[in-house]
Amino acid sequence: MNMKKKLLNLAVATTLAAPAAAMADAVLYGKLHVSIDYFDINSSSLVNDLFGDHDQSFWTLNRGREGRGVSRANRIGVKGSEDLGGGLKAIYQVEFGISLANESDLRIANGDKGSVSMRNSFVGLAGDWGTFLVGRHDTPMKISTGKLDLFVDTMADYNGTIGFQDIRADNAIAYISPSFSGFQLAAAIVPGGGATVEGVFNPDSDSLAEAYSIAAIYKNGPFYGAIAYESLQEDLLATDSSLIAPPGVVVVPDDSFDKWRVGLGLLNWNGFTLTGIYENQNFIYSDDLWQIQAAYAFGNNTIKGSYGQVNKEDDPFIRRNNSASWTIGFDHNFSKRTKAYILYTSTDRENVAVGDWSGFSFGMVHKF
Repeated sequence: MNMKKKLLNLAVATTLAAPAAAMADAVLYGKLHVSIDYFDINSSSLVNDLFGDHDQSFWTLNRGREGRGVSRANRIGVKGSEDLGGGLKAIYQVEFGISLANESDLRIANGDKGSVSMRNSFVGLAGDWGTFLVGRHDTPMKISTGKLDLFVDTMADYNGTIGFQDIRADNAIAYISPSFSGFQLAAAIVPGGGATVEGVFNPDSDSLAEAYSIAAIYKNGPFYGAIAYESLQEDLLATDSSLIAPPGVVVVPDDSFDKWRVGLGLLNWNGFTLTGIYENQNFIYSDDLWQIQAAYAFGNNTIKGSYGQVNKEDDPFIRRNNSASWTIGFDHNFSKRTKAYILYTSTDRENVAVGDWSGFSFGMVHKF
């Protein structure tokens, strides 16, 4: 009887262990980030002249730049691989963006509406020759300088303060090379499939590479360098707007949207970090954007700051003004996975919609 019980227990244990063995290579991970933000926004002189004073200030959670635009990038995901033999493995990742506060609209009670989105999610193959993947993924240009933004996913994220344009392509075919003495190459193309930036259907957006992005990255100890180029072709920029054409008529610009970017960094060298990024955006006009960031870490603490400018090409018919932005911040690391921070950021500019703005942010980040 005892032998039967032992065999039964062994059978049950084996059955329960089988799913765990099958999922051995699957990793659950995530990042939770909440900030309490204060904004002080000043409308432009043109708006004031036409409609009066529209300056405003307010407290909010996780709203991003000017109360919108830059998410805290909360996420939860599963990733893993399967050994296929011969040095080849299958890789996969499914990652969801989640909202710990209402970041998308002005409803005070929104529940779960619009709170889940898709982030980098793909399948692919990897080996000594590199990694090939298909699915939703950051473009090589975005990847190239991700490590250089010391205020990433905060109120002072360089996409929001300076205007660097990072893209996560919904339909990406990408290749990332192995590292050759610190050098690495990445390239991606985006099939059109009738899609456009504005979300209107354009049958001429039919190429296998309606957009493409390439980057070369160098990483060796504290030294980091990157150069990247990205292009969105004309058919991807089509729009359907009653302001410039009858409804239902697709308007295609004559120019592609081309960007190139250079990034340099000295990362955590005896506690010091210094980064710099330059980007040129060319679509009808040619605009130059740049930013430098610096930090010093001591113990569990880090002080950091940034300064950058946007220099817009002059136009004789449309008022296009330059802008400048600066930030100071302080981080305290409770552990490798948990930190708290405080920052102050200010952007000085003129625009027909929104002018100068500044803000405080108090945040906490936990990774698992």
